[in-house]
Amino acid sequence: MEKNTVEIRWHGRGGQGAKTACLLLADVAFHSGKHVQGFPEYGPERMGAPITAYNRITSERCTVHSNIYTPDYVIVVDETLLASVDVTNGLKEDGAIIVNSEKGPDELRKLLGDYKGKVYSIDARRISEETLGKNFPNTPMLAAAVKVSKVVEQDQFIRDMENSLRHKFANKPHVVEGNMAALKMSMEEVKVG
Repeated sequence: MEKNTVEIRWHGRGGQGAKTACLLLADVAFHSGKHVQGFPEYGPERMGAPITAYNRITSERCTVHSNIYTPDYVIVVDETLLASVDVTNGLKEDGAIIVNSEKGPDELRKLLGDYKGKVYSIDARRISEETLGKNFPNTPMLAAAVKVSKVVEQDQFIRDMENSLRHKFANKPHVVEGNMAALKMSMEEVKVG
């Protein structure tokens, strides 16, 4: 594996936007000049079923085309998965896990077995409900992933996301404003334990 490679594994449930956040991260990293891969892995495709998605971000062309077994970062979009999926499997101890939860990092650590690395938490549900009016946890989780992993410089990330959202939702400025507020609030509210 190339030295300058960052590997991220996303855990979520169908319909929560983990795949979308994964692909958005790939898009933003690509626009910052990185080589990227962003891809989902599906079991039975249905709403609420556990899904996994992956990002591989590198400064040079990447010739590895496989799932990610030893990620640098794990993003958990649905806290209930902690009880049924070994989300820390293969996670490097010098990496980190980010969990969508009202709980603080120290409380979450108790649910992560013998994982010794950094634990971050963010209340993506509350942030998305406050800024978007609905529970869309993927936008806050995307911002948390960028903040923690530093795969893209934060100001550049905000600019690129705003440009992308303005293009995608040209006729819905309220969607752009809500998503931008969610991204900025998330970057401020990520907690580390």
